[in-house]
Amino acid sequence: MRISLEKWPGPITTISLAQLFGTSLWFSANAASEDLMDLWHVSVAQIGWLTSAVQGGFIVGTLLLSLTGLADKFRASNIFAVSAILGAVLNLLFALLANGIWLGVLLRFLVGLTLAGIYPLGMKMIIKWAPEKAGWGLSILVAMLTLGTALPHGLKALAASYPWYMIVSASSCLSVCGALLILALGEGPHGQIKRHTPQKKGSAILGLKSAFARPSFRQAAFGYFGHMWELYAFWAIVPLLISSAITSNSSSISTISFYTISAGAIGCVIGGVFSHRLSNRSVAVSALSLSCVCCIIFAVIGHWMSPTITLILFLIWGAAVVADSPQFSAMSAQACPPEYVGSALALQNAIGFAITMISILIMTRIIESFGQISTLILAIGPVLGLIALAMPADQASSEISNIEGGDIP
Repeated sequence: MRISLEKWPGPITTISLAQLFGTSLWFSANAASEDLMDLWHVSVAQIGWLTSAVQGGFIVGTLLLSLTGLADKFRASNIFAVSAILGAVLNLLFALLANGIWLGVLLRFLVGLTLAGIYPLGMKMIIKWAPEKAGWGLSILVAMLTLGTALPHGLKALAASYPWYMIVSASSCLSVCGALLILALGEGPHGQIKRHTPQKKGSAILGLKSAFARPSFRQAAFGYFGHMWELYAFWAIVPLLISSAITSNSSSISTISFYTISAGAIGCVIGGVFSHRLSNRSVAVSALSLSCVCCIIFAVIGHWMSPTITLILFLIWGAAVVADSPQFSAMSAQACPPEYVGSALALQNAIGFAITMISILIMTRIIESFGQISTLILAIGPVLGLIALAMPADQASSEISNIEGGDIP
């Protein structure tokens, strides 16, 4: 089975499908937000705690993998598979046992912890299996993360008559399928564990300091932080925005939410294509600018727009809001000292996801009171990100090249 998966559909496709299935756990609870608000008698702001709990768990898991070196001590495929199965179990427990907001927050935090073994390890496996196509592979992987985020909304749209816990449980089944795909594929030809001298104590912190000493890394990192301020908060409130601006029908909200978030997958692929012809920085600036413009348009004149025009705007916004993500990863990896890439990028991701917790909590708290105009808060991220990318860098480090991507198949 491993040989057949390696030849067809191929490692990049297999890992990307596993990523799609595994990351469906991320927003599985958000697809049931309306049901949970009625069942638990909680507000939109409290439902936002569930999303922030996942982000918090992901941060802790990422830091644990980075600071303990576990990601380098064990096979990436094994960590991915175990994490996907544990995440599936915890997500199922949420669906069956969570009877209130606090138990729900705890279980979502634990799900986030397991996601740290899925998303970053999927990136590592792409690089180990196909280093000559890493740039293209990472674009596809982020596209699958985006589809995985949208998938629970798609499941709810298809199974609107089913109870919420069955829709949430479906993500657990998908995650187990993802684990089986990775186990069948196995470790890449470049992924054998190397027996080497253990890292010095505090090497992750040293790596972060060394990376941030480079202006080009600071540009990429601060641009990424601005991008993260907007991205997950936008994904978290998409159903609320749709219900206020397009339709109040529950099934239609789920369908449009799925298409809006899924549009990001197309954005990632288009961004990957253009990054081979332009540069990572050019694509990141373009996507960040477009996302910022969409945000401001909706906040300022969205109230007077027709539902059709608003839907088109949401699809463009959904495509742009995540298209810069793989580009920032490429820029940071190229600007970082080679010996510290793993630890520095892991900590950069942790900071980025910590920022998402703040923006999610703010948006879910104020959107009920202030409505569409509150989305101007999201524009703060892209604006600051663009300012960071416009800052001057030293000539040696500002020439950030693309990750070696090879020809696009």
